Amino acid sequence: MEKSDDVVIYWRPMCTYCIKLLLRLRFSRLRYTTVNIWKNPQAAGFVRSVAGGNETVPTVTVAGRPMVNPTGRQLLDAAATYAPASLGRSH
Repeated sequence: MEKSDDVVIYWRPMCTYCIKLLLRLRFSRLRYTTVNIWKNPQAAGFVRSVAGGNETVPTVTVAGRPMVNPTGRQLLDAAATYAPASLGRSH
């Protein structure tokens, strides 16, 4: 069974790319958890570990698979493949 944290979006305030992605997802049925890397040092460390040492956000994990700065479509496609329960009933 899929868990609610199958899709995790690592973000930070004032990040235009994060805002764009989150607005895009607002109109989808994707269930996800957000983590502010400025409030969570471990999350910031994770992002650096998958983004070449940089705190590039949004960084997303889908069923544990990291994606650095994905488009909304890339994220939804990955969710459909690796975490289909996170998409809700209509997908």
